[in-house]
Amino acid sequence: MDNVREIKKLRKEKDAIILAHYYQIPEIQDIADYVGDSLGLAQKAENTNAKLIIFAGVHFMAETAKIINPNIKVLLPDLEAGCSLAESCPPEKFKKFKEQYPDHLVISYINCTAAIKTMSDIICTSGNAVKIVESLPKNQKIIFAPDKNLGGYINNITGRKMVLWNGFCEVHDILSIEAIIKLKIKNPDAKLVAHPECKGQVLELADFIGSTNSMLNFTKTDKSEKYIIATESGILHQMQKNSPKKEFIIVPTDETCSCNDCPYMKLNTLEKLYLCLKNEEPEIKLSNEIIKQAKLPIFKMLNISKKLNIIK
Repeated sequence: MDNVREIKKLRKEKDAIILAHYYQIPEIQDIADYVGDSLGLAQKAENTNAKLIIFAGVHFMAETAKIINPNIKVLLPDLEAGCSLAESCPPEKFKKFKEQYPDHLVISYINCTAAIKTMSDIICTSGNAVKIVESLPKNQKIIFAPDKNLGGYINNITGRKMVLWNGFCEVHDILSIEAIIKLKIKNPDAKLVAHPECKGQVLELADFIGSTNSMLNFTKTDKSEKYIIATESGILHQMQKNSPKKEFIIVPTDETCSCNDCPYMKLNTLEKLYLCLKNEEPEIKLSNEIIKQAKLPIFKMLNISKKLNIIK
């Protein structure tokens, strides 16, 4: 069976939209109606008129789409597609952590569960985090969760002293200085492009730091011909499509491979996408109370992004 043909047929029949993250496999990126990072995907979910949302990404992303569109059925091809960063911040532990700082505003990275979003004042993405923090008074006390690396990067950029939750993304945190230095020595003409979820020591070596969408735009418009990429390898597909004559080298997780894949993102396949669309399951389900509480910080982020003209 031709999964691509059947997906296109069902998508039209069911008035469905397929949203895919940059870290999905190339075949899913190519069939999606929209491919983007967390901010772009959230904005697209907010503005869709589709009757069905198929979210080719991970669980927290599909949850966010459901929170934004509670009356639209949201599907995730594989419910096991979780997130190590989201899992590093258990709600019950974060609740106790938050209680230690009663006068602090909570800004949570969108890579967190719906439960953490209900305990947050503002949600952010790597694409708007710095500007959202800078939009607040300098004397505003802030808890930033769950990514300590992104939080540390924001502190360095803004001069803030946000209290950081000790969480991280396994895909980015695992990237080592040693591996990057070896690549830079071997490729002295290559620019290092890094995601702010990487460790601070990695970011210090970077020529450019930004969200997945910002990284993509940088490599597209920059005049260099070779880049070392410190993020998940799925982004290479769009980079190579946009700049076919340029060379992209992914920072490997270890010496045995030349890849850096998120195992959760790669759980989604074309076959699962087809079955998901055909059977309209697995469906993302959240209680009305969770949706009501989590919606407030998400829409605060979307509204701030609009005011600051951060549109993807």
